[in-house]
Amino acid sequence: MSPSPISVPSSGSGDACPGALRLHSADDGFLARVRIPGGVLDLGQVRALGEAAERLGDGMLHLTSRGNVQLRGLQDGCGGELAERLGAAGLLPSAAHERVRNVVASPLSGLDGGGFVDVRAWLTGLDAALCASSVTPELSGRFLFGLDDGRGDVAGLRPDVLVRGVSSGDAEVSVGEARFRVPFGGAAVAAVAAAEVFVAVAREAVGRVWRVAELDVSAPELTRRLAAHPALTPRGSAPDPAAQSPQGLDLRPPVPRGHDGGGGPGFVAVGVPFGVLEPAQWAVLLGTADREIRLTPWRSVVVPGGNADDLTRAGLVADPASPWNRVAACVGRPGCAKSHADVRHDAAARIDEAHPTLPTYWSGCERRCGHPVGPYVDVVAQPGGGYTTTVPHHTES
Repeated sequence: MSPSPISVPSSGSGDACPGALRLHSADDGFLARVRIPGGVLDLGQVRALGEAAERLGDGMLHLTSRGNVQLRGLQDGCGGELAERLGAAGLLPSAAHERVRNVVASPLSGLDGGGFVDVRAWLTGLDAALCASSVTPELSGRFLFGLDDGRGDVAGLRPDVLVRGVSSGDAEVSVGEARFRVPFGGAAVAAVAAAEVFVAVAREAVGRVWRVAELDVSAPELTRRLAAHPALTPRGSAPDPAAQSPQGLDLRPPVPRGHDGGGGPGFVAVGVPFGVLEPAQWAVLLGTADREIRLTPWRSVVVPGGNADDLTRAGLVADPASPWNRVAACVGRPGCAKSHADVRHDAAARIDEAHPTLPTYWSGCERRCGHPVGPYVDVVAQPGGGYTTTVPHHTES
């Protein structure tokens, strides 16, 4: 029986990334990946995801390195009910675009007074424009948009299209090495237009091209193509010298602060060991948040109005210095047939050996699914048993 009876529009991307409608068969059942643009979930959506996981899957909410949610252990034939539940919660605005709504955003934007802009208006505008485009369904499920409020956290993830706030309050849009400025209010439309230009250039390429880094096009030529898009009028390419430099990837959650710059309600940021939230932990997030939660690309959660004591008692990590914030792993055995080991069990047993500054990532095989961007300690299970460990020469303090 097919896991989803829903007709999914075809895509020219040809990639095999799972989605909410295109389920993936794994050793522990079917897997659905639900895109959560910017990682932002209102409380109704938090409740709906938890109920879907418990009724249809293994009950767990599995966070990804793009701030999305995976449901695992799904029953064969559950695709229709899952789609109905997600659609009713507003988590499935377009069947044609559901796999390309890959958007990461600065998770503390508007909460702690950091950055140059508040990216929340960009986030809602980008998602709407993305779903309104007839071209963007051709994007790969791997294509990534990034919204950085100027602090450099999302820029360090190397998205395909980056929108970064600058000191003037405008936005700098980057597509590979091509950069241009737009007014704050035009950032969302510009990001989607840039993705449409990528699609047009990728159509002309020999072989499949899923990411901007795979384009064999010079920055001047890409800039020319961008300038020709009717929605774009590039205004210079020099980055703002006042903007902060992109930071390297760090698995640690943002440091909790008591209140934002405007004296509004506080928030708590907590790490999630291996990115897996049990039903009871998900319920605590729902019960302690005052309006929403924000899932981060570092498998942590920002909880406006959250109670640190309640979250810590539930097994989440509120201490930024905890080694749990520097260790991650693929699903490993028994969920993945390709894995050579139960990597999460082995990583947990050696948690105290985590590198003091670099993230450590444990992989069940050479594919290294979900590995971090930037320097990291690479621990890979071997077919005959044991692991190989590689520590990069370039380390960060």
